[in-house]
Amino acid sequence: MSVFIGLDIGGTKFLVGAADGEGHILRRTRAATSTDLKQDLETLHWMIADVAQGEKIGGMGAAIGGPLDWQRGVVSPLHQPAWRDVPLKQIMEERWQCPFRVDVDTNIAALGEYTAGAVKAQRFLYITVSTGMGGGLISDGRIYRGMGDAHPEIGHQSVDFRCSNPAGVQCECGVSNCLEALVSGNGIRRIYGKPAEQLSPAEWDEVAYNLGQGLRNAAALYAPDLIRLGGGVAVGGGEQFIQRAADVMRAHLRIVPPPAVELSRLGYDTALLGAVTIAIHGLEE
Repeated sequence: MSVFIGLDIGGTKFLVGAADGEGHILRRTRAATSTDLKQDLETLHWMIADVAQGEKIGGMGAAIGGPLDWQRGVVSPLHQPAWRDVPLKQIMEERWQCPFRVDVDTNIAALGEYTAGAVKAQRFLYITVSTGMGGGLISDGRIYRGMGDAHPEIGHQSVDFRCSNPAGVQCECGVSNCLEALVSGNGIRRIYGKPAEQLSPAEWDEVAYNLGQGLRNAAALYAPDLIRLGGGVAVGGGEQFIQRAADVMRAHLRIVPPPAVELSRLGYDTALLGAVTIAIHGLEE
């Protein structure tokens, strides 16, 4: 029997799972990232061997931060400075002798939420609010891609924000007033000087307001049926945080019908399950 390997290559942690042909996770492992590419790759190889347990690998899929070239499998995740122009597809296929697919983590998380989270919506937007922020749009069951296969960057929209420390609003992309700089884990640390789990109720309310303005823009531009949010900040903030942001969206949205807004059904496993999905079924060419 073959197993299929999913890799969630995050800014602070790696998750690797082995699944059967139906996408059910059989074994999993987790490890912290480092600041060294060689060490990170060695860690991933060890994790893959650990979950595969000597069984034949039928395919491998990975979710990682952008930017990247999903067809060539070359990655340069913004929040991992040591990873620049890494030919990840070539590295993994030479080492493991199986097909390897990779895409932007938010696309893969959207696919995971869509398939494993029982989404019925025709137009589905998944947003992750974690170390950084991004989103993936699924339309009629397929990942939406922009011009030249560009990945739409929902976290790098500009919003009309509220912030008690505007000097702390600094996006890693180098452009001012990005939503990611206001609501992501890294952005929260820069603005408030502490991790999201230590925010006061008033500070959570400020973050929710800014997120709600971003949801307003997303709803106006994409007109989705459903938006779900996942990632460490969203899951940590919980249902109250998500619904506060949804309230802001609805209060500022006109003409376009407001979509349903929900917390992810899969918690921290969206990207891992999406990676398993593309390991089994591939990515559209």
